[in-house]
Amino acid sequence: MLAFKGMENRAMRTKAKKQQNGVALITDEDVYEVRPRKCSDGVDLVSDRFRDGPIWYAGPDAVRNAIAYAKYCSLSRSHRAAIRVLDDSGAVIQLLIQGRSIR
Repeated sequence: MLAFKGMENRAMRTKAKKQQNGVALITDEDVYEVRPRKCSDGVDLVSDRFRDGPIWYAGPDAVRNAIAYAKYCSLSRSHRAAIRVLDDSGAVIQLLIQGRSIR
């Protein structure tokens, strides 16, 4: 009973926070974006699931590592993942939905 009460309180706080921000979006998939950094030094993995902001990846395999981490996070949460890879202008160059690549 106590565990359910804690879950209920957490859900109510999340709902209140979303309503406060004016966003009432409920999805059954996790949405991630891989964006190039402004300083041209790697990429950022961005999601509303990350509490501390975007995760920075650098090096020759930065995009591949960011996509792999997003897939890992969604698999561990038993949710589908929608991963958008953006270019410098903000246009989507690749969209991955649960392992399928859509260009």
